[in-house]
Amino acid sequence: MTQHTHPYRTHTCGDLRRDHVGREVRLSGWVHRKRDHGQLLFIDLRDDYGLTQIVTDVSSDIFPEVERVRVESVVRITGQVVQREAETVNPSLLTGEIEVRIQSFEVLSAAAQVPLQVNSDEDAGEEVRLRHRYLDLRRERMHENIKLRSDVISALRRHMEAQGFREYQTPILTASSPEGARDFLVPARLHPGKFYALPQAPQMFKQLLMIAGFDRYFQIAPCFRDEASRADRSPGEFYQLDFEMSFCTQEDVFNVLEPVLTGVFNEFGGEASVTQPPYPRIPYAEAMRKYGTDKPDLRNPIEMSFVTEVFRGSGFGIFAKAVETGAVVRAVPAPGASSRPRSFFDGMNSWAQKEGKPGLGYINFAADGTAKGPIAKNLDEERLAQIKDTAGVGDGDAVFFVCDKPDAAADFGATVRTKLGEELELIPEGEFKFCWIVDFPMYELDEETGEIDFSHNPFSMPQGGLEALENQDPLTIKASQYDIVCNGVELSSGAIRNHVPEIMYKAFGIVGYSADQVEERFSGLLNALKYGAPPHGGCAPGVERIVMLLAGEPNIREVVPFPMTQRAEDLMMGAPAEVPDSRLKELGLSIRKQPKRSAGGGPGAESQGGGASASS
Repeated sequence: MTQHTHPYRTHTCGDLRRDHVGREVRLSGWVHRKRDHGQLLFIDLRDDYGLTQIVTDVSSDIFPEVERVRVESVVRITGQVVQREAETVNPSLLTGEIEVRIQSFEVLSAAAQVPLQVNSDEDAGEEVRLRHRYLDLRRERMHENIKLRSDVISALRRHMEAQGFREYQTPILTASSPEGARDFLVPARLHPGKFYALPQAPQMFKQLLMIAGFDRYFQIAPCFRDEASRADRSPGEFYQLDFEMSFCTQEDVFNVLEPVLTGVFNEFGGEASVTQPPYPRIPYAEAMRKYGTDKPDLRNPIEMSFVTEVFRGSGFGIFAKAVETGAVVRAVPAPGASSRPRSFFDGMNSWAQKEGKPGLGYINFAADGTAKGPIAKNLDEERLAQIKDTAGVGDGDAVFFVCDKPDAAADFGATVRTKLGEELELIPEGEFKFCWIVDFPMYELDEETGEIDFSHNPFSMPQGGLEALENQDPLTIKASQYDIVCNGVELSSGAIRNHVPEIMYKAFGIVGYSADQVEERFSGLLNALKYGAPPHGGCAPGVERIVMLLAGEPNIREVVPFPMTQRAEDLMMGAPAEVPDSRLKELGLSIRKQPKRSAGGGPGAESQGGGASASS
């Protein structure tokens, strides 16, 4: 008999092949599935590496013990590798040509009745899955997602190091940020009444590293934001490939990131096609005009256009009146939709109403050259021809219209574009299409106050520098800022930073900040800039969003090992949790109870447990 030097396994459950036939082996793993065929009992034994079928027959002394074991119990078996009969070979398994006949069997850890099925993709619901996440992660799809995440992070590191970047760690306990989302605060025991904050991003620190003379920084950085859950954003924490570089232009940043993303998506994207560098550069204004969003899915060929003037003074009174009050009309082409039945157009209208809109008007340009639909009946031939020309449609196509205030029309127009792309099956699978959105406006007009405000990142370098700030209309100034987008998912924003104090004072002055206010709110960065700062810039693509795209998952929770619920709760570990009064006293804190919300608050209204107040 073979002497085993390891107490648990000679091979993993993914190792054994036909050339192992006749060998005695030892395996350990989880009982994935049991199949009782009367005289024979089969078990699929699972570990991190795969599945191996093991078998015993009713004449064996250990048959009763094997028969009793529950699925998900951890067992150790010793046995002989045998070749399967030709008709029982499983080509979908790497180990599918063999099985192991059990000689000895031991339960290392017995499993209770499991609350969710590990050997099935049946959805057990969010609460059960997250409360028992360790079981959820045993399921093949989830297990592979988390392994993919690890492999992607390794690849990101490898690609960045190959380009001369070094990984530096930045602080987790820092000061509260005056801008952005809500911080997670940490009470400082040694400084009663004061708080640290967990970083929303390493932004300030990575800029300080550039000022300190480090040329190329990167980090797989944890970030913490106290914000609501979304399909592409996990509450609590997330990770990003954070990088910064000195003496660089916008194109230098692009030239660094493009081969990293293309390399990773080529490596882990299977047979999917991937945009090759250089990626398309789309100005913000063009993206908003064509797609209604700064996160366009370029797999969708539909491009919108403005037909506002066509409807001004037209016979279609609803649009004509709206245009006179400041509305715009966007045309959303529907290529080839003319042949669709009336139910398609009615369905689009009903869908729009469910989205909270009055409806969705359309014109159907039939193959015979006639224009059909309620809108077409109210437009003359010249206006119909203008629509066809402007929208880029012809006979056999249709066009839908969104009429609203500019921002609302852009937002819903983008939604209609996506809906039509899906309904008309225009969005191909197996493609990753990247683009950069560039030339973001530095400033915008606040519709409520009428005041000028920053449109996005206030620390971006304005294009044209100080001269532009002093001589241009602020609403015409572009920022040295860019977003990287893939298949309609924004992976990251980035910018060339404002590294000159005088430019920063002026940029903030335009939105009403005095020099003293700038000093007070941003002293940490400003003080450093005054001692010689190189031009620098960077980007920070989200790790979870990259993995989500590669895994084909619609929700970021599916690629995070231990996510929280949508209400930012960890059901498994019981966080957030109350702490003893003695601990609060040590931290100089007390809990101030807050009154419950009235019942009239609606279904979402819940009692608030209380707020913390600091005392010395």
